[in-house]
Amino acid sequence: MSPPPMRIVVLGLSLSSSWGNGHATTYRALLNAFAARGHSVLFLEREMPWYAANRDLGDPPYCRLQVYRDLRGLNAWRHVIADADAVILGSYVPDGVAVGRMVQRVARGITAFYDIDTPVTLAKLERADHEYLCPALIPGYDLYLSFTGGPLLEEVMRRYGSPAARVLYCSVDQVAYRPLNVPQRWDLSYIGTYSPDRQPALERLLLEPARRAPHLHFAVAGPLYPDGIAWPANVERLEHVAPADHSAFYAASRFTLNITRADMIRAGYSPSVRLFEAAACATPVISDCWNGIDTLFQPGKEILLAQSTEDVLEALLHYPEPRRQAIAAAAQRRVLTEHTAGHRAAELERHLRAAMARRAATKWTHRLAPAEQGQRAGEVAVS
Repeated sequence: MSPPPMRIVVLGLSLSSSWGNGHATTYRALLNAFAARGHSVLFLEREMPWYAANRDLGDPPYCRLQVYRDLRGLNAWRHVIADADAVILGSYVPDGVAVGRMVQRVARGITAFYDIDTPVTLAKLERADHEYLCPALIPGYDLYLSFTGGPLLEEVMRRYGSPAARVLYCSVDQVAYRPLNVPQRWDLSYIGTYSPDRQPALERLLLEPARRAPHLHFAVAGPLYPDGIAWPANVERLEHVAPADHSAFYAASRFTLNITRADMIRAGYSPSVRLFEAAACATPVISDCWNGIDTLFQPGKEILLAQSTEDVLEALLHYPEPRRQAIAAAAQRRVLTEHTAGHRAAELERHLRAAMARRAATKWTHRLAPAEQGQRAGEVAVS
């Protein structure tokens, strides 16, 4: 007999707007696939002027989307939070510490923190920067879901007291992201919001190749780039590419570039959603280098790694078309067999049900008399 469907509440940075953040596309893919497994989802989003002015999703068919104005407005949802089987609070939610305290105080089901920015979060905690999470809250979450895998999970449990830190990488909606037959416009493209710590890599891996190969065509898409950047004439700037247009953007690129935040490079095991999206569209990816990337894609066969301008130019100028297509096809196969939203939704369900089982086991153990606890522990040890 299959377990009953779950009612979950997700409080995230944004579902309604993909402008200037990668959270929205992550939530959209994951929650769509999670709902397809029979579960019901309520997504609560804080009203923020930037996202309110740039919404590209209205009424999603896979979940209920509600916007609240402030902490007082969130109180209107206390009874739903209390009754949910699971409540998931995401990283970078405004007033996240206050929201987390309320969730842990009110929720009767399990609670989880979904960290889409784990290395950034831990670096902030090191600096006593508690913008959306503080150390005292971490042990109170039944589950710490992390965009980053590898050794960092052990640190979250050992140093910060999480009872269960589990990796939940980003993923891709393979229906929305697929190969398209469109004319190629660019030899190398990049999509990403401006970040000061990514800019040196963008300079080294895209802008300098553009200067050295003026006959090739490049594109950089994303908001918030400062006016002072000297863009080569053969680099096309796009302020924003809506998720609905991502497949066409990748399809128009011979190669696309992945650049990783500095904190995530240091931590390793932190794939960007762009890796999976581009691969699903059968566009080969050139990526910067970090520990753990070889656990996701095989370098040289499913992805190309670059540390220098010369590495990028080698691929752009000297890779024959059959090799380019073979890399793209291999990456697409890898994503479709391991990294779709359906895979992640199944992982999320397993993590939530495991947390529920741990909670139930703990309550059951606490109801036993001390002598019975010792006897039961002995029985478990023997088995």
